[in-house]
Amino acid sequence: MAHPLDFSGKTVLVVGGTSGIGNGIAHGFRESGASVHVTGTRASADDYSAEDGSDLAELVFHSVDVSQSGAFETLDLPDLLDVVVLCQGTVRYRREEFEREGWDAVMEVNLNSLMECSRAVRPKLAKRGGALIIVSSVGAYHAMIGNPAYAASKAGAVSLVGSLAQAWAGEGIRVNGIAPGLVPTKLTKVTTGNEQRAAGAIARIPVGRMGTPADMASAALFLASPLADYVVGQTIRVDGGMTLS
Repeated sequence: MAHPLDFSGKTVLVVGGTSGIGNGIAHGFRESGASVHVTGTRASADDYSAEDGSDLAELVFHSVDVSQSGAFETLDLPDLLDVVVLCQGTVRYRREEFEREGWDAVMEVNLNSLMECSRAVRPKLAKRGGALIIVSSVGAYHAMIGNPAYAASKAGAVSLVGSLAQAWAGEGIRVNGIAPGLVPTKLTKVTTGNEQRAAGAIARIPVGRMGTPADMASAALFLASPLADYVVGQTIRVDGGMTLS
């Protein structure tokens, strides 16, 4: 009997898999035997580098900007997909999210594109009895004084997990989510790249450290595996206990 975390022969797509959490999840599946496709906004895989936090070795790259309505539906993806992870995301600082332009830009990527991508991959996942995983944030569960669009979009993503899970479970598609805590990425650099802010944040995390993309990959592997066959519509907080208080 195959190990439940062996994804050999499986095809996985990670939207937003060129850096950060998405890249970590992509390599987690690759290391577990899957054929892994990732998407990014740049024209080619050659436009990414280690300095960007990117490792596209042995990953199949597709260029798409999910902030553009309809763009994802034009991608030439495999006919069948076993797992799809939606890890796209953006944020605007300097109170830009309080203005309509900033609000719309964040909502388009963090929430609207989730539904667009989900609709597009639904038939492929249904053919395989596949898993859809939506990556949100623990920001869904608390106020974010400078980022109302980010917080609202992530709360919407958590809600979307439940709605899609209920709607599509009868088709054999299991929908679940991951809400990461503080992980050093391009989006969190305003905190993780500031020694004083980072120390203050770590002090509020019971396990005493930030998370890593590998931590998120472990959760994704579990949710996509037979070990989670009876887990439907749940968003797991992978935050080192940060939201316990």
